[in-house]
Amino acid sequence: MSRSKEGASQGSTTGSDFLQLDIGQAPPGGRTEWLAERLRAAIADGTLPVGSRLPAGRALAAELRVSRGLVTEAYQRLAETGQVAGRGRGGTVVVAAPPGGTAPAPAPAPPPPPAVSRGGPVDALRAVPCRIDLSPGVPDLTAFPRTAWLQAERRVLSSLSPADFGYGDSQGAPALRAAVAGWLARNRGIRADPAEVIVVAGVAQALSLLAGVLPGQGVRRVAVEDPGSLGARRQLESAGLDTVPVPVDGAGLDVRALRASGARAALLTPAHQFPAGVVLDGERRRDLLDWAAAGGLVIEDDYDAEHRYDRAPVPALRALLPEGVCYAGSVSKLLAPALRLGWLLVPPRLREEVAAAKRNADLGNPVLAQLVLARLMESGELERHLRFVRRRHRRRRDAMLRAVADRLPGARVHGAAAGLHLMVTFDGAPFEDTDLAGAALGLGVKTHPLSWHRVRPGPPGLVLGYAAGPAGEIEEGVALLGRALRELA
Repeated sequence: MSRSKEGASQGSTTGSDFLQLDIGQAPPGGRTEWLAERLRAAIADGTLPVGSRLPAGRALAAELRVSRGLVTEAYQRLAETGQVAGRGRGGTVVVAAPPGGTAPAPAPAPPPPPAVSRGGPVDALRAVPCRIDLSPGVPDLTAFPRTAWLQAERRVLSSLSPADFGYGDSQGAPALRAAVAGWLARNRGIRADPAEVIVVAGVAQALSLLAGVLPGQGVRRVAVEDPGSLGARRQLESAGLDTVPVPVDGAGLDVRALRASGARAALLTPAHQFPAGVVLDGERRRDLLDWAAAGGLVIEDDYDAEHRYDRAPVPALRALLPEGVCYAGSVSKLLAPALRLGWLLVPPRLREEVAAAKRNADLGNPVLAQLVLARLMESGELERHLRFVRRRHRRRRDAMLRAVADRLPGARVHGAAAGLHLMVTFDGAPFEDTDLAGAALGLGVKTHPLSWHRVRPGPPGLVLGYAAGPAGEIEEGVALLGRALRELA
């Protein structure tokens, strides 16, 4: 919580003997709570009196040889119960002793709510507080390039004329459409004219626009991957389309089953399938493109395509058959979901209708953010950011793999070569994965049961995101999952 320098003011408590803490005394998987309890006890008995300053998180983490995130989380728990407060440059200061001794631990969070809310279980779970969030689909939000964004925003603002603050092109700012075309050519092998690019509010809006247009093309049933994204499936169904589950195995979508389904359109995540993490293999890619060339329509969600660690990139389907593929991508997993910026390419026969649907939906995305993103793309700053977060995500992926191997006996890992999450399954396990996810949430750890993303029955499992938190937090979260697993066994 504090980045102040040690010894900057009287009353600062630093040194390698701080409270005689020995991290070796912490129980496995409970180091954060152990540290928080030691600090609470020291405040309660006067060892850390009101007004004293805690060590900077970075310094204490180095002394204890733990991650800085672990110390930050322990400090945050004390702040939530009112014992300490951040004072900016003044550091983290003790402001109150717990009444009647050590403060009680916070009550466990409730299990995941049932899938009855309008937004479904994923949205309901997102609103539930937790200590450690291992939900999939969340990037490292602390890595957002604030300095680069602000610099680009200042440059953009200084160059805008008053007329530029009026209504823009509903299909997207020309500068961003040109930048996206260049980005896709460099990174995904897609050759597209900027006029083909439609700027959207993320892949969710891209699916919504397509769902509104497809019935006019005679398409009312869309094949979806099983397992596959619950959110994407609901997006299509909420627009009145029927979805048909098609099995996914180690080679990706079963194209034979797709042909047998009779669906005229199919939604896929071929570069990194969600949630299984597999890549659509070469033979099936060729078979799928043959299906599309014969009149089918592929909706390609280029999910997590940029985030790869142990394999070469695979070309986008759109690069191979532009007239048969609708292509959707965004910066939600690269920068931040809050930006609500993405892009959509559609075959020529759909372009006019989709562009009209976008205009009628919202008159276009906010222009300023589009122009800032365009500058980041054109300057090479976005590529630099990608290289930075890819290294960080790989370290966190490795930490989760080690923790799963140590703490989740019997778990089988899928999709480790790329992306921001792992899928783990427990073949033959005698429990429901919703029960495991609920027990984990009761211990303060949030994750997705695999069954949320299935239509047909399958082995229980979890979908575990690793991008959003530091390695120490990941290790602690998986250890708590192991505890929940033991309680169910």
